[in-house]
Amino acid sequence: MLNLLGSEICHCGKKHIDTVEMVIVGKGAIQQLPEVLSKYDAHKVFILADGNTFEAAGKQVCSVLDEADIGYSSYIFSDAHLEPDEKAVGSAVLHFDHSCDVIVGVGSGVINDISKILSRTSGKKYIIVGTAPSMDGYASDTSSMAVDGLKVSVPSRCADVIIGDTDILKNAPMHMLQAGLGDMLAKYVSLAEWRIAHLLVGEYYCEDVAKLVRKALKKCVDSADGLLKRDEKAVEAMFEGLVIGGVAMAYAGMSRPASGIEHYFSHIWDMRGLEFDTPIHLHGTQCAMGTLLTARLYDKLKTLTPDRAKAKAYVEAFRYEDWKIELRTLLGNSAETMIALEEKEQKYDKSAHPARLERICECWDDILGIVEEEMPAAAEIEAIFDKIGLSKDLSSLDVTEELARQTFFATKDIRDKYILSRLAWDLGILEELWDM
Repeated sequence: MLNLLGSEICHCGKKHIDTVEMVIVGKGAIQQLPEVLSKYDAHKVFILADGNTFEAAGKQVCSVLDEADIGYSSYIFSDAHLEPDEKAVGSAVLHFDHSCDVIVGVGSGVINDISKILSRTSGKKYIIVGTAPSMDGYASDTSSMAVDGLKVSVPSRCADVIIGDTDILKNAPMHMLQAGLGDMLAKYVSLAEWRIAHLLVGEYYCEDVAKLVRKALKKCVDSADGLLKRDEKAVEAMFEGLVIGGVAMAYAGMSRPASGIEHYFSHIWDMRGLEFDTPIHLHGTQCAMGTLLTARLYDKLKTLTPDRAKAKAYVEAFRYEDWKIELRTLLGNSAETMIALEEKEQKYDKSAHPARLERICECWDDILGIVEEEMPAAAEIEAIFDKIGLSKDLSSLDVTEELARQTFFATKDIRDKYILSRLAWDLGILEELWDM
């Protein structure tokens, strides 16, 4: 166990648990793979990769295993653009060699998500050899998958060992390095909204877990200059920060420490891609844009004062049947899963609104204080984009201004999670906030 918090029982009263046994990061880290396998008494390894990740690190994994006289079999996805969906998981399961003792995933986001599910279904130990510091799922125990057209977090199995060889990571395509920082920037939003949800709806919150994420985020932002130079220390800081993001989610038992509304922008664009075959970009890059849009919205929020009469009138006039039509237009068949979710969540229950509104009004100064403490101004986020060469233009993600607007409105329907769009709906300013 990593035990990053230094004690079994936290100040929050929760026993934080993660199942990662080792994180090996640094130059030549892949050479330690045989030693790790010997600790598990592994005699044969199942390697899972795609064409790109096999070229980036898979061949080197095979060479290291050959030198150590460790047997292996492999399955290399042939898909040009591998998607994390039922088909990919099914292929991995059907090609799995049950004579293998350990699964070694070679890749980043998609390969890791599939490998974690394969590890859970097979009951085998799992080692991930990262090929890019591009996302924070290395240490999480869920997999981000497309299931029936809806992007969901599926319970899986966290990697037992995470290997990040900086000789490999630093040579990842630049857009993947940028995506990694984008996924880290999302933590500004996630921490702010986690605290706001704790304040307004009593959601569980742990300051010690939040501190872990803040520290990792600062280290990544402070070393951002080195990314464009492929500096090993900057890349190492990024990889470690992303691993800590996953560990923080495991400690909290939920995704709150690492994702908020900015991730839901990305999820909706993914869902549209699956439904309408529109372009899907790297998760971290989409989250970065979601973070920038969210920062602009929080900047606007700080200029407003709650208006009880406006909020009550807005909610009273809201018609969920009309909103379902808009969701279906935006997302096609994948909207049905979100609509079914509302049957359980009842977030649009008008009888529950007055109490939430009153709480918001009572705590408004505290809400603004949290935003001020956790969220940089949009101009600061834009400066980081410029520093690492990330585009601030929505069109770089094949997103129009109108689609971004519709996406913001729909983010409140992805999960039962209190985020900015839920707060804006409660205040009766959902459309007004975007259009200011």
